Amino acid sequence: MHEKLINVTLITKFLLMGFPDDQVLQRLYAAFFSLVYLVALMGNILIITLTTIDQHLQTPMYFFLKNLSLIDICYISVTVPKSIMNSLTNSHSISFMGCASQVFLVLVFAGTEFALLLVMSYDRYVAICCPLHYEAVMNRGSCVQMVTASWFIGCVYGSIHVAGTFSVHFCGSNIVHQFFCDIPSLLTLACSGEQILEYVFIIVSFCFVFVCFTFMVASYVYIVSTVLRIPSSQGRFKTFSTCMPHLTVVTLFLSSVYIAYLGLNSKSPSSLNIFMSVLYSLLPPSLNPVIYSLRNRDMKYIPGVIYFLIYSCNSY
Repeated sequence: MHEKLINVTLITKFLLMGFPDDQVLQRLYAAFFSLVYLVALMGNILIITLTTIDQHLQTPMYFFLKNLSLIDICYISVTVPKSIMNSLTNSHSISFMGCASQVFLVLVFAGTEFALLLVMSYDRYVAICCPLHYEAVMNRGSCVQMVTASWFIGCVYGSIHVAGTFSVHFCGSNIVHQFFCDIPSLLTLACSGEQILEYVFIIVSFCFVFVCFTFMVASYVYIVSTVLRIPSSQGRFKTFSTCMPHLTVVTLFLSSVYIAYLGLNSKSPSSLNIFMSVLYSLLPPSLNPVIYSLRNRDMKYIPGVIYFLIYSCNSY
């Protein structure tokens, strides 16, 4: 017990060592992360601005999309700027409280985003399968309640996991083989036998996410069955092309998180785990503005603006 207390006292900061120490590689990672962050930031800000000032976009779908863009900005801002700064300054340290805050915020925004994606799939289900009841079901009050519930779920999700993770004693090394503080990497530093509580939380979370994902898939099954009864092939194609990217993003997000968490017991750094972490932390916030704008004529110029930013940054 005395040894564990000493270890806890000594660990006042963690070292984020997800990427190699080579200076050239560090600059390349910083440049790549900066580009992705700029694209995600500008794309989501454009969506928020457009859905706020345009009176024609004051519908439930755009209300949810605006909140999704806000979550994406917060989600990617928790990890990427810190990682860019560490790469540029060659300083990999993060304080104990900073690490705990990073874990909490990442989980809050990730949980809120998943809950909101579930709400958005329900919105599409009501719009396509029950169009006559759409205005009554998806009124402004119910939309605000759904978004509030999504944030509440995210806060509860983050609070439970950060409590489970940082209730353990950390023994030995303070090196986190990741570019940000995440639960699997931190649990590998915990004293043997003290991760049981967080493992239970993770299992329960996976069960809950699986149930929610099942409901999401079920809503798409009803949507597809309704679309197949539409006589116009153009109408069917439009609906399929709108739903499938959303379902693809959700599947990509969940599968990458799931694969990353499979490495819970890995004591050695894994390039696959780091790659999957980059995937689920950078890809959804960057692609969501493009995905939800490509098939929307009211916001069709947003991908063009994003591509222009990419081209300008690459030229620079």
